Amino acid sequence: MKAGNQTATMVALCLLKDYDLNSRIIQKAIQEMGGLEILVNLLETKDLKCQNGSLTALLQIATCTEMRRYLIDLGIVTPLIDMLRHPARDIQVLATETMAIIARIRKARKQIRVRGGIPLILDVMDIPDITLKRSYDDLSETNKELLAVAIGCAKVLDSLSSSPKVKEQLHKHGVVKIMERFLKSGHTSLVIPMMGAVQQCATLEAFQKSFEQTDIMPDVVRHLKKTDNIKLKENCALAIFHCGVNKVARDIVREASGLDMLCKLLQDKEVCANKRLLAAVTGGIWKCAASAENILRFNQNGLVALLVPFLEEHEDENVLAHVVGALAECCKDTTNRDILRINEGLPKLIKLLSSTYEPLLENIPMVIKECAQNEQCMDIINDPEHILDGVRLVWSLLKHPSDAIKRNACLALVPCIKYAKDSPEMVRAFVGGLELTVSLLQSKDTKVLSAVCATIAQIAKDPENLGILSDHGVVEELSNLVETEDECLRANLTLAIAYCSEWEENSYKFGQLKAVGPLINYMTSKNKDVLRGVCIAAYHLSKDPSNCITMHSYGIIKHVLRLVGSDDPEVQIAAASTIRNIRKLALTAEKLHFKEIKTLEETDFLL
Repeated sequence: MKAGNQTATMVALCLLKDYDLNSRIIQKAIQEMGGLEILVNLLETKDLKCQNGSLTALLQIATCTEMRRYLIDLGIVTPLIDMLRHPARDIQVLATETMAIIARIRKARKQIRVRGGIPLILDVMDIPDITLKRSYDDLSETNKELLAVAIGCAKVLDSLSSSPKVKEQLHKHGVVKIMERFLKSGHTSLVIPMMGAVQQCATLEAFQKSFEQTDIMPDVVRHLKKTDNIKLKENCALAIFHCGVNKVARDIVREASGLDMLCKLLQDKEVCANKRLLAAVTGGIWKCAASAENILRFNQNGLVALLVPFLEEHEDENVLAHVVGALAECCKDTTNRDILRINEGLPKLIKLLSSTYEPLLENIPMVIKECAQNEQCMDIINDPEHILDGVRLVWSLLKHPSDAIKRNACLALVPCIKYAKDSPEMVRAFVGGLELTVSLLQSKDTKVLSAVCATIAQIAKDPENLGILSDHGVVEELSNLVETEDECLRANLTLAIAYCSEWEENSYKFGQLKAVGPLINYMTSKNKDVLRGVCIAAYHLSKDPSNCITMHSYGIIKHVLRLVGSDDPEVQIAAASTIRNIRKLALTAEKLHFKEIKTLEETDFLL
């Protein structure tokens, strides 16, 4: 190939193809002898046969990751892009197939994007509808060639779609319309890579909204139900998983009977044996379970009982995380908590708390949060004599470096503390637990702060535990947070301040730390939870005379007069009690003032 003329080069290429080019030893030998440079250079020749022979060899050699990286460094991307314009269809096919393999490397994806490859790929793959609709045997030779090019381009899109920047460009250049057309095709070899691109692009919000306005989601469900191809099933399930964050998509899946199919796949032994496919299916179930209507449909399929057997430690971690996430959503329905308990799912869940996989540890506390509201479930969760002491394990998650895990653990502790038998003793039994909880008030994450405040509000309802919290400086830490603009944090912070005010001079301390005034400003909020919390906090703080004066100066009266008419009885009582405390202080002041005047008058008379 180096020294010969055009004929000798062609003969050499033919002889080269007789070797096993997939062999690592052969690939290394070609690389060391400078063969890869020659093969890449041949792509830029004008000879059709040389280009064909070179592409055929490169297509096999590029299956090795190391060879792919070397070829990219040799500049293979540019000639591959240029070959998309080649008049010969077989060259286009080989070029797209090779590009699809090369594009698995991040550097290649960037080069294709920067060098204008994306609009060219979309233009080349825009084939007539007749090619998509007819069976392969009924197509003319020309249409068969067009179909082969489209399949190659779809494979390129599948490889490119892992890049966020490429996805943005694809959306900009109108790839959604092509996806919609191609998913209606009966050619499985075309649908598989296109569905791969769909499920990857579905992670982008812009694509999710575009998919909702097309027939893509119904087609995803249709292919999931009809196909026997494992890869296509996986891509369909992943598309549902990624699009399932939006309610519109979840509703489409339900209306297309996709939920029933997902439950059916859980019972398929072939699916259960394939961990990637099983992770995709359970992920789709998890996201779809976020809708109450979908939970009702899942209940008809007995989903919770189907999920429990997957809660085994030897299962794939992604599968476990998705299964637990689905259970967290399903257990919002009270009937499913009993089903989970009856099927002995809780002990398995608690055992998984010793895992180190973060997505799994994020989801387990959310199941416990829902189940803790059931008395019988709570007895299982909080069994200190059992090796699986769920509350203790959840509390230990507060030490985890992940903010999401700490937040969810705090949210789970709230109902655990509220519904556990002998709750105050249980809380005090965790050595260092209260100190750890207070220390989390120094977090920079507002969601963590909000969850910790909710936990502290629940703990502070017990006087003895409140005393321990106070010793650890809870008043100072809560006072530092009052300037927040986050509504969720405000709602829980006000409740924490309210219940923490009941210990000795804590109410007075909040006033001294200038926490009372900013709280009154919360009363302009339109958030009902914030208004409820600040109203209860105002009542507890108003028990201290100095706080009443501060509240009055911040114009609290007009707000509490309005809140007396609230629909929430607790808010009504808190607002009325605040007015009473402020008025009581005013009357006391008036009496003192009257006595002072009377005393002065009597003194003047005597003089």
